[in-house]
Amino acid sequence: MRVLHHMEGGRLDPIIAQFDTVEFIYVPRQGDIPEGTSGEALLTIPRDYPNLAGLLDRGVEWVHVTSTGIDGFPLDLLGHRVMTCSRGASAIGISEWCLAMMLAFEKDLPGVWLDKPPERWFTAELGALYGKTLGLIGLGGIGTAVARRALAFDMTVLAIRRTAAPAPMDGIEVVSSLAELLGRADHVVVAAPATAATRYLLDADALAATKPGAHIVNIARGDLIDQDALRAALDRGHIARASLDTVVPEPLPEGHWMYDHPKIQLSAHVSWCMPDSWDLLMAPFADNLQRRMSGQPLEGIVNPDEGY
Repeated sequence: MRVLHHMEGGRLDPIIAQFDTVEFIYVPRQGDIPEGTSGEALLTIPRDYPNLAGLLDRGVEWVHVTSTGIDGFPLDLLGHRVMTCSRGASAIGISEWCLAMMLAFEKDLPGVWLDKPPERWFTAELGALYGKTLGLIGLGGIGTAVARRALAFDMTVLAIRRTAAPAPMDGIEVVSSLAELLGRADHVVVAAPATAATRYLLDADALAATKPGAHIVNIARGDLIDQDALRAALDRGHIARASLDTVVPEPLPEGHWMYDHPKIQLSAHVSWCMPDSWDLLMAPFADNLQRRMSGQPLEGIVNPDEGY
């Protein structure tokens, strides 16, 4: 079996060592494809590379992208091919980041740190996750991992999901409408896929329906939130803070208003990062490669019509 891939710098060495009967062929992300290059599988990240269409025509039947979101991949090029993704592989790092953002909001971090003697010791106006309500928009692998950690802090956990499936674990209340979730939640974590149906899911009307003083955490994709509407909600004090790990566009240009807004905590799409994060992202591919070689069904299959 041959696997075409875009991974540079020895990043596939552990996988190559694991599958000594598979030929892994590196292909540059742009430029001419070397003559005679072919393979049954393509391992890539979800980007529309200049030579992607030509590469897919070199015998590729299965595409795996090393991420949960696949919105950057031109699905119109997929055709008859099967696509899988590393769905949920970043759940540990991202869920820890979400809890860190919620704790920072409640515990006034880093504002509570001292650089001079304070007016008083032994007391501060700090909040708590205990007794608060978390609203999860999306209940896949990442949303479930956030819920598990939030329950350990004795939070009430609400969730809304795109299917009628029950909650994957005890302690999660699946609600029927976004409005109900937003109206009850103190912290809202956006963990839904980026599709045509979820673009601007949090628009001006949705943001107006949130509980006053709510904290919004976005680890999904920037275009799930109408950023202009978010700015207005922050400016009038209805939303207390937005912790954004993903925005539109990425990278955010110099001088953009979000860098300086006092109620935005901004990071550079790094919530997934942790020790061994690359190994975690590659594990679903390795599992599916073994499945394909042994004739078993693949897991993490993408539905091109739904974009997820």
